[in-house]
Amino acid sequence: MKNSFDTIVVGAGHAGCEAATAAANLGSSTLLITMDMNKFAQMSCNPAMGGVAKGQIVREIDALGGMSGIISDYSAVQLRMLNRSKGPAMWSPRSQNDRTLFTLKWREVLENTENLHFWQDSVTGIIVEQGAVKGVRTSLGIDFRAKTVVLTAGTFMNGVIHVGPKMIGGGRMGEKSSKGITEQLVELGFVSGRMKTGTPPRIDGRTIDYSKMEVQKGDDDPFTFSFLNKEAIKEQLDCHITYTNGNVHEVIQENINESPLYNGQIQSMGPRYCPSVEDKIQRFADKDRHQIFVEPEGWNTYEVYINGFSTSLPFEVQEKALALIPGFENAAMFRPGYAIEYDFFQPTQLKPSLETKLVSGLFFAGQINGTTGYEEAGAQGIMAGINAHCVNTDKPAFILSRKEAYIGVLIDDLISKGTEEPYRMFTSRAEYRLTLRQDTADERLTERSHDLGLATEKRMRNLENKLNEQSEILQAISKSSVSPGEINPFLEEQNSAPLKQQVKLKSLLPRPHINLKSLIAHSAEFTKRTNNKVFSAEAILGAEIRAKYEGYIQREEEQAKKMMSLDKYKIPEGFDYSILQSLSLESREKLSNINPANLGLASRIPGIKPSDVSVIMIALEKHVSHETPK
Repeated sequence: MKNSFDTIVVGAGHAGCEAATAAANLGSSTLLITMDMNKFAQMSCNPAMGGVAKGQIVREIDALGGMSGIISDYSAVQLRMLNRSKGPAMWSPRSQNDRTLFTLKWREVLENTENLHFWQDSVTGIIVEQGAVKGVRTSLGIDFRAKTVVLTAGTFMNGVIHVGPKMIGGGRMGEKSSKGITEQLVELGFVSGRMKTGTPPRIDGRTIDYSKMEVQKGDDDPFTFSFLNKEAIKEQLDCHITYTNGNVHEVIQENINESPLYNGQIQSMGPRYCPSVEDKIQRFADKDRHQIFVEPEGWNTYEVYINGFSTSLPFEVQEKALALIPGFENAAMFRPGYAIEYDFFQPTQLKPSLETKLVSGLFFAGQINGTTGYEEAGAQGIMAGINAHCVNTDKPAFILSRKEAYIGVLIDDLISKGTEEPYRMFTSRAEYRLTLRQDTADERLTERSHDLGLATEKRMRNLENKLNEQSEILQAISKSSVSPGEINPFLEEQNSAPLKQQVKLKSLLPRPHINLKSLIAHSAEFTKRTNNKVFSAEAILGAEIRAKYEGYIQREEEQAKKMMSLDKYKIPEGFDYSILQSLSLESREKLSNINPANLGLASRIPGIKPSDVSVIMIALEKHVSHETPK
């Protein structure tokens, strides 16, 4: 057994698995340490990937050469593109997944990754020498040495599970928590905190009356997450929707003092945008019902996930309240819902590469940074794995900006703003949503990752083919005309004004409810110009969005260039803000605590004013002038 590696990844959740495969595929000898090798990338909460803004992140992980998209496609039981009634900037892919298949496929991928080794054990400490990480120590007393360590501890660091008044030490139901790492990191000077998350009961599907619920089917034309995968699943499982009611709310309200959230047992902050059912009842007292999504856990199981009913109420109260929801009158639980508290570290203590500022070579990724969600964890994991390899090989850090990716927005928000509650990605967090669409993830990221050595040649060929097709389509619709006789019957079907004369195809795209696929089917000239070529659906969609939103996209790109220009102003490590007396004491303290790597990051720290940015810019220019030899 080797005991020396380039990179050690601690934890095999979504962040750990992406970090390990990224580092190993780039060529770093990597050790993945986990407490249980049967639970790689375990879906601890809902059996789903993607969703609003999260689906964009999964596609970005895939575009970089990560595995979350491929495994989501493989294990999908239902696929839906959310927000299709809105503009393309808001379209977000989501999959319902087979929980068991998801984990099994991750294990298969991990075990077939070159340069990747495994050890089943609990890490109890980080080995640090002269301010640099040198490895880890396990509960068995074994020291593993490494140049870099990626810590992805999830909810396991001093995790405590709450079910009513019962408190159980654990990182997940039935699994022990991790001890010692928090205390050591705090001794080294890191600032830690506590967060809370929760999960709903799991129900035996054989005891549910689905006839009392609304059916929620998957898309008729399902997408795929991975740009390598062209074939979506042929069969899909149905999800269902039901609702709470006044009787349910009354039971919860009567027992609210038994909830750890409201009796003082839980002190930490939970996710604002995914509250427990008791929290919903309290915060939205004017609502007479709340939506419950009934989601299957896989192809070959009766276990059902009750999305929207996260709770830490006592088991008896959960059972009583559930029985009052239509369809659950006779429902039998597999296990109750619970809340979990765990340690995290303020992400302002990280560099843009996710390397810690206090200990060189040590990276944090996932819920340890205060985030929530598989997708946010996987995104941090792949970036930490890439950058651990960059440190191993003395290469510059691989950083994504806010204009390049939702992943860039995620990391920038964390390191510049920190978080007091579990951070979840939303489209509203991104300034450049139109250019960060889910369909452009490969266009934005694959070439950069290929240059690094992670994205494969096949990914590059796929991207080149797609871009060539888009270009061919855009040229053809700009030059091809369509006559009233060809197109008017179609336009009338769409309640769109008929043509009085021949026009270019491109001029019809801005009309509501008109799509490019239908237009080119009615243009003989387009067919002739393209030699009757059959184009891929993704190329047609990409060309349509480019043509339809051309002006908006151009304007957004220009705004991004202006906004991101501040990132070019690098701030030397350890820059002394105390000498800038023009800054307020509050600004000096914030800047000194966070130590932003560039002026753009400094400008995004809450409380930093435009006038502060000007003061720092002048000081930096003087600093550069002073440092330059005469």
